[in-house]
Amino acid sequence: MAAVIGAGQTPGATIGNGRATAILLAREGARVMLVDRRLESAEETRAMIEEEGGECFSFEADITREEDCRALAQACVERFGRIDLLHNNVGIGGGDAGPTRLEVAEWDRIFDVNLKGPFLTCKHVLPIMREQGAGSIVNISSIAAVCSVGIVAYKTSKAGLNAFTHSLALGNARHGIRVNAIMPGLMDTPMAIQGISEARGVDPEALSKARDSQVPLGRKMGTAWDVAQASLFLHSDEAGFITGVILPVDGGQSARIG
Repeated sequence: MAAVIGAGQTPGATIGNGRATAILLAREGARVMLVDRRLESAEETRAMIEEEGGECFSFEADITREEDCRALAQACVERFGRIDLLHNNVGIGGGDAGPTRLEVAEWDRIFDVNLKGPFLTCKHVLPIMREQGAGSIVNISSIAAVCSVGIVAYKTSKAGLNAFTHSLALGNARHGIRVNAIMPGLMDTPMAIQGISEARGVDPEALSKARDSQVPLGRKMGTAWDVAQASLFLHSDEAGFITGVILPVDGGQSARIG
């Protein structure tokens, strides 16, 4: 029984991290709760999973609202009886800038989604997992947390998410709960390509080529399936002795910090 937060996606030609992870978990036999602020997008994911014979249901929630997070945890238990996996995929970066140009409202908005949101979902799911004596949480961070980037709020919020992951891992190990994070690098997803190209007013194909050129491994961006496969492993029994790990999935990009 898995709750995937951000199981919809930005419209685009490719697939997003949350949708790919939800589909892959369902393919491996998980019953999946598809949480998204845009219910119609979660419903698109539901149709894809059900077409393959998987079991899932959609749930509309804004994870910056505590009442929504309390409700989604309750809904998952009411439907499935338990929550084995929590996957925190939601994150934003639009409107970010350097420290002298960044508006306070944008700083607050990015931190609300990227850090307060995972805090609130964990706040209401952890008591359920503690009662079960088991559970797995994966938070989707970013290599921006450790690499040099010019967007201060996104970087700082993701660095905070890494620290939050470490804190949860140590604080909940005695309850049999594992907590890990993934730091995706440059990915070929709708949020990255369509979102950034529209925000900057640049050609999507040119943006893709520029991003490809920055990746050491094969000079090619990763895809949402790369993140989904890493998520599947961290949630699986095969990773049963792994907690507190911050795993880069980036084609070697973050290795440059060494």
